[in-house]
Amino acid sequence: MDHIFLQQLINGLTLGSVYGLIAVGYSMVYGIIGMINFAHGEIYMVSAYLAAIGLALLSFFGIHSFPFLIFGTIIFSVVITCVYGLVVERIAYRPLRKSTRLAPLISAIGMSLILQNYVQIAQGSRQQGIPMLLDGSLRFAVGDGFIQITYTKLFILVAAFLGMAVLSYLIGKTRLGRMCRAVQQDCKMASILGINTDRVISYVFVIGAAMAALAGVLITMNYGSFDFYAGFIIGIKAFTAAVLGGIGSLPGAMLGGVILGVAETQFAGLVNSDYKDVFSFALLVTILIFRPQGLLGRPLIAKV
Repeated sequence: MDHIFLQQLINGLTLGSVYGLIAVGYSMVYGIIGMINFAHGEIYMVSAYLAAIGLALLSFFGIHSFPFLIFGTIIFSVVITCVYGLVVERIAYRPLRKSTRLAPLISAIGMSLILQNYVQIAQGSRQQGIPMLLDGSLRFAVGDGFIQITYTKLFILVAAFLGMAVLSYLIGKTRLGRMCRAVQQDCKMASILGINTDRVISYVFVIGAAMAALAGVLITMNYGSFDFYAGFIIGIKAFTAAVLGGIGSLPGAMLGGVILGVAETQFAGLVNSDYKDVFSFALLVTILIFRPQGLLGRPLIAKV
């Protein structure tokens, strides 16, 4: 039983770190403009297809070494996915930012459906896949069994950690990060002080798309398959992680992703895999009953 628990813990940390990367996009957009980007799951889905296209292009040009192959694919996927994130902000949010709060929500759902159907028409409705890029694993004896950590999972954990470290530095130590925090605290005052708030909001959508692109490459590496509908389920899970950790909090998004991933895999391995989603959402409801703002979120304070 110990080895099953530890094995599922490793699987959960891998899955949860990717949930956290996608959840960051939800948290950043909500923190800046107070709205949920419901097209964010489809941004992730697009990045999964771009990862496969990038791998095919690099292989076509004779690049087969794993470091060059994977980092070239990440750069390719991130750059183009950022363009999609910018387009979503310009089309679905900017024209409606001063409208009612419901209008951008409906617009984002419409953009989500457009991206789904665009990819379905362009790439087909069949499930796509990529070959395994990184073979091998580490095995450790535990009790009467063993646990296995594949090199792919190790790479995913390291890449997700580095991605969050870079984002934390960007938000906490750079001029762009200071502008983002200023706009988050008071958009009107930031504008009066000379900050181009429209540009900052666009940057936030681009950064969220970059994190989703990194997650898309990592999940595609881990599972090897995807389809045009993949963004819906992952998007809901990542949004759940963002709410669980405290919507608007970047550490909360990562923490919520890890908790959700570990809870899912432990329940699936130790109880029943058919009801892992039920357990995850029940956990969310339970936490929000006792802490409505999420684990690391702050209660909303009305400005007067």
